[in-house]
Amino acid sequence: MSGLRSSRGVIAAMALGVFLLDACAVEPPTGPNVAVMPGPNKTLPQFQEDDAVCRQFASQQTGGAAPAQAATQSAVGSAVIGTALGAAAGALLGSASGHAGGGAALGAGAGLLTGSLIGGGNAQDSARHLQRRYDLAYKQCMATRGDQVPEPTPPAVYPVYPAYPPPPSYPPPLPPSYQPPPPGY
Repeated sequence: MSGLRSSRGVIAAMALGVFLLDACAVEPPTGPNVAVMPGPNKTLPQFQEDDAVCRQFASQQTGGAAPAQAATQSAVGSAVIGTALGAAAGALLGSASGHAGGGAALGAGAGLLTGSLIGGGNAQDSARHLQRRYDLAYKQCMATRGDQVPEPTPPAVYPVYPAYPPPPSYPPPLPPSYQPPPPGY
């Protein structure tokens, strides 16, 4: 009976983890995040053809994976690893205390929760990185086909004022030599 309760606990922990992963799912755009304009003397059909070709090129450069796919794979991988490590740690701690089944279930739940949280962060990082690579490949392709790609905005440059040396130190003025006026004045 205790084995049945611990397996139910593991199943409940996994269900909770799937719910948490779904709540933290990152859905970045599947296309470019760059505004490109048609090149000089290009018609709309020519521009649309360039766009389709460059989207395909960018997809190939990123391994054909959409940013959302990379994010999901990263999140699920972290959750699975966290569950396995948590279950192993819980089983070890539970066997040491004499409650092997409950420790594994609690460890799996804690590992799944931790893995899900870490997986959410990893998923966002993976999606951002893949989107940057996709955008770069797309911009390069569109530029080579003669379309107008926006230049990145350079960072603001502020003038650097030279460091002036401290003023020279002058010796203090000499006290005026005071002589009393002659008598009878």
